[in-house]
Amino acid sequence: MGHHRKALRTSAVGAVSATLIAGGVLGAAPAAQAATNGVRFVDISGEGGTVLKANVVTPAGADGSRTYPLLVLPTSWGLPQVEYFAQAQKLADSGYVVLSYNVRGFWQSGGEIEVAGPPDIADARKVIDWALANTPADARNVGMAGVSYGAGISLLTAAQDKRVKAVASLSGWADLIESIYSGRTQHVQASALLDGASLVTGRQSAELREIFDNFYASNLSKEQDMINWGKKRSAATYVDQLNKNGAAVMMANAWGDTIFPPNQYADFYEKLTGPKRLEFRPGDHATAELTGLLGLPNDVWTDTERWFDHYLKGEDNGIDKEQPVQLKSRSTGGYEGYPDWKSVGATRKKLALSGTTTIHTNVDSGANGGIVFLSSILDQVAKLPPVASIPLLPRAWAAVWQSEKYTTAQQVRGTAKLHTTLTPTKESGTLVAYLYDVGPLGLGKLVSNAPHTFHGQTPGKPFGVDLELYSTAYDVPAGHRLALVVDTVDPLYIEHNPSGARLTFSSPSNDPSYVSIPLREQ
Repeated sequence: MGHHRKALRTSAVGAVSATLIAGGVLGAAPAAQAATNGVRFVDISGEGGTVLKANVVTPAGADGSRTYPLLVLPTSWGLPQVEYFAQAQKLADSGYVVLSYNVRGFWQSGGEIEVAGPPDIADARKVIDWALANTPADARNVGMAGVSYGAGISLLTAAQDKRVKAVASLSGWADLIESIYSGRTQHVQASALLDGASLVTGRQSAELREIFDNFYASNLSKEQDMINWGKKRSAATYVDQLNKNGAAVMMANAWGDTIFPPNQYADFYEKLTGPKRLEFRPGDHATAELTGLLGLPNDVWTDTERWFDHYLKGEDNGIDKEQPVQLKSRSTGGYEGYPDWKSVGATRKKLALSGTTTIHTNVDSGANGGIVFLSSILDQVAKLPPVASIPLLPRAWAAVWQSEKYTTAQQVRGTAKLHTTLTPTKESGTLVAYLYDVGPLGLGKLVSNAPHTFHGQTPGKPFGVDLELYSTAYDVPAGHRLALVVDTVDPLYIEHNPSGARLTFSSPSNDPSYVSIPLREQ
C-alpha cells in the first residue's frame, strides 16, 4: 500500500507540473496586455514581514478624486499571481480596485505554506490595510473572492475582519476535514494532488509535511491532532463570528468536486444567517470557473460580479430577489431555483435494502468513483460519468440492491442517505457506497458515492451505519432503475480492511436498512 501511495504522489507531481506549465503559457498573454493598462506589480509586507507578491488594477481614469469598492483576490493553491488577470481587468473596468496576491509559501511570495492558518488570515488583513493606504479604495466597501484556496481564505478572513462586507467563495471549502477526510476516510487522490502541487510550486512547512505523512500512513494516534488542525482552518468553526460580522456570502461549487465535495458547502450554507447565495453546477474542482479565468463568458464569474455590484456598489440588479439556491442539473443543464437547501430534495423515496448480504474485502469489485478530475470533467463536458455493469459485479465483493423500473423520470436532487446494520469480522474496516442509474442492459452510470471507515468495533457485533452520499442533481430516465452498490476498495480513498475481513449487511425488522433518495418536487 505504501508503494501505491508513493506512486500516486509522484504521478500527481507530474500532472500538476504539466498543468502549471500550460497555465503559465496561458497567463503570458494577459500579463503582456496588462502592462499597457497601468497594472502595478507590488510587494506587500504580510504577517511577520513576509513579502507577498501582488498586483493592483485600478479603474481607468482613477485620479484620486474619488474612491472605489475594493476586491481582494488571494490566489488558488499552486497558481501564480497572474491567475485572476482577466477577471481583475474586467472588474476594474466596471469600477473596482482589484488587488490579487500570491499567498505565502507559493511561487515568489515568501514564507511557508500554512494551509489557510492564522498567518494567512493575518496576511489577508494586511493586504486590505495596504490597499486602503495605497490605492483609491473605499474602506466602507471591501470584498474578497477567490477560487479554491483563495475561496477558503476569503471566507475565513470575513469571519475575522468586519471590513469584509461581501465574499464570493468559488470551489472552496467550509469544513476542511469533511472535505478530505469525510466518513473518517482519507481521500488519497485528492490529497496527493494537493501535496504534489505544493511540492512543485511552493515550500511546505514542517507541520504540513507531518500532516501529509500521518494522513497517508493512517496514523490513528495523530488523528485528533489532524482534526484539530483542520478545524482551525475551517470557516464552519467560525460561523457564529461570520454571522455576527454580517458579510454577504456567495458560494459556488461543482457537483463532482473531488477535493471539496458539495455536502460540506451545503451544510455551511444552512448555518449562515446573513445575505447568502449557493450555486452548484456540473464539473470537478474549479472547472466551472475555468473559462472565466481565461477571459471567456462564464456564469460563475457573471454572478460573482452581480453579487459584488449589489452588496458593494448598492446596485439594484435583482440578485437579492432571486431564489438564493441555484442548481444546474448534470442531466439537463438547465438552472433551477430554490428558497433554501432543504427544499432541494423536497420528496424522499426509500429503497429497501432487504435480506442479509456478506461480502469479502480487499478486492475492487469494479464499482468505483472514477479518477480525480478526469471523471467529473467527462461528466461535465460529455455527460459520461463512471460506469459499471451491475449484473457483472462479483457478489463476493459487492453487495447490490436494485429498485423496480421507474415508470416516470426520477429527478434526484440533494443528498441521498444510507442507513444499514453492519457486522464486521475485524475491529476496523472501510466500505464505499455507490448509487447508480441502471439502464435496460444493466449498465450503471454513477449518480453519487461516499466512503465510510470504522475503528474500534467488536468483531461479530452488529452496529448501525448512517452515511450521506455526495449531493448531486441527476435525472434517472423512465424505464431505468436505481441501484445501491457497496464494496470495500476504491482508488479515490485509503481503505482500512484487514486481510481476510468480511462485512455483513442486514436489515433487522425493528431497524430496517434503506437508502433514502431525495427527489425534486414534481
